[in-house]
Amino acid sequence: MKKTYPLIEIDLTKCLIPFDCKRCLQICPQAVFRVTEEKVEKGRETDPKEPGAYKLQVIFMDKCSMCGDCLAVCPVNAIKIILPG
Repeated sequence: MKKTYPLIEIDLTKCLIPFDCKRCLQICPQAVFRVTEEKVEKGRETDPKEPGAYKLQVIFMDKCSMCGDCLAVCPVNAIKIILPG
């Protein structure tokens, strides 16, 4: 059976501060993305502006409508959508 949903790739070398940015999360009508904490230190709050402290992930790739809104708002061009084929 062929995939009917796109593959969404995130370049983590470009997307360094997703918790501070959140543009793709705010614009995506399908809520495809989430941000997870990567750096946890006991008794210390994680700085959202610290590069690499948070990571953008695609959690509902099958819900993507391929609207391209996330591509348009990403200030560092870190998101790539590969159409099913």
